[in-house]
Amino acid sequence: MGQDIKLTASDGFELGAYRADPIGTAKGALVVIQEIFGVNHHIRSICDRLAAAGYVAIAPAIFDRVEPNFTSGYSPDEIAVARKFVANPDWPAMLRDTQAAIDAVKDMGAVGVIGFCLGGSIAYVAATKLTGLKAAVGYYGGAVVRFADDKPAVPTQLHFGEKDAGIPLADVDTIKAKRPDVEIFVYPGAQHGFGCDERASYDKPSADLAWTRSLAFFAQHLR
Repeated sequence: MGQDIKLTASDGFELGAYRADPIGTAKGALVVIQEIFGVNHHIRSICDRLAAAGYVAIAPAIFDRVEPNFTSGYSPDEIAVARKFVANPDWPAMLRDTQAAIDAVKDMGAVGVIGFCLGGSIAYVAATKLTGLKAAVGYYGGAVVRFADDKPAVPTQLHFGEKDAGIPLADVDTIKAKRPDVEIFVYPGAQHGFGCDERASYDKPSADLAWTRSLAFFAQHLR
């Protein structure tokens, strides 16, 4: 359903991306921001699912500046390797690459952003800083709390797992307190990565509910 393409950021850097297009007229477009595991099978499958739901979906390879074409699975060893990418993340660069993806699909209608793990945090920051968006959804973004003083410029929805070892509920409560304008859901018993069916932490009931909520949110705001 999808294809590998190239994007050019505002500083001239060329990065890869995966793009999936729907059959027929698109409802709009969604930029999909990866976990720390690259534009891997899971992120591509998210794009394909969004395309099946009627959206153009594009996932920029935001680690291409560090290691082009990096992808990873979810074994303990692979997770340990992937963590190196967030030891000292270059937020401005990742946002430039996200903006490049937004710009690449803005001719398809209203554009939203959805991100997972690291991408969940980037989706939130994109909602506060980038142009051309109409809505943002973030899943288990651990850094969101650091940016919670910044008000999103577009409707924003966030999803967290109650048992996420990396995102304490105190952080979620802080976000709720600072951002009553953001729609926030916490999934009982769910761990980090609960929405990925390739991870040991996958929680199908929580994943299905979060996905339904995400699609309903985009249907409401991408008009």
